[in-house]
Amino acid sequence: MATEDKAANKAEELKGKVKETTGKVTGDESMETEGKADQSKSSLKQAGENIKDAFKG
Repeated sequence: MATEDKAANKAEELKGKVKETTGKVTGDESMETEGKADQSKSSLKQAGENIKDAFKG
């Protein structure tokens, strides 16, 4: 389960990077901001997974 969560978080992070880059290229500040938010959300989820792993080990 944790591996699946980590993979999903990584996919969400990559999606956010694509949105951010697309927003920059097209000049769409809203999309760029949304991409940054997706990346931040993914990072928080990943931190939570790392904390869970620390307590398991």
